[in-house]
Amino acid sequence: MTVAAPTAPIATTTTDVSAHTGEVDNRAAYVSFGFAYVFGHGTSALSQGADPLVDMPGWLPTVLLGIGLTAGTVHATIAAVRAQRGADASGLRSSRLLGLSWVSGFAALFLAITGLTTSLDMPELQTTLWPTGAGLVVGLLYLGEGAARRNVLHYSLGTWLALISTVALFLGTPGLFWVLAVAGGGGYAVAAVLEQRRLVAAGHAHS
Repeated sequence: MTVAAPTAPIATTTTDVSAHTGEVDNRAAYVSFGFAYVFGHGTSALSQGADPLVDMPGWLPTVLLGIGLTAGTVHATIAAVRAQRGADASGLRSSRLLGLSWVSGFAALFLAITGLTTSLDMPELQTTLWPTGAGLVVGLLYLGEGAARRNVLHYSLGTWLALISTVALFLGTPGLFWVLAVAGGGGYAVAAVLEQRRLVAAGHAHS
């Protein structure tokens, strides 16, 4: 994760790029979400299953996941708001609709999982469906954001998250948590590094 941290000169350059070209600087959000995947899902992988590798409190994975997701959401919101400065009415409307799509997507996911587990009378399925379903929804939302903002990196990360989250369904627990921690967390780490390069390239393009 530390490799994604920019040096001071680059941070100044890319912040200016984000502020003046409408580019969304996703580095902090990617690192935070990567933390959630690696440590949240990683501790679940270690502590769940018929023969867990490590005995740890059941609340710990949830807390670590929540910390990372909350931080990532805050950073993503701040970055999106900064990128809206100077945008025209059409751009502002587009950004707001993209933001609302997160509410719609997770509301639909909640209803789908609650309805499915209730109708089948299998509440234990939530352990499988929530982490994988959330990864799928986030991936699809990234696809939409990437397409709207012409951000190929964001679009590619969304594709990766959507695919690994659905593939993980074939593995059950704790296998699905290993996939999310390693492949999902690794995807975010790679994206954080490439995001820095993308912003520097955008700065040169608009200089």
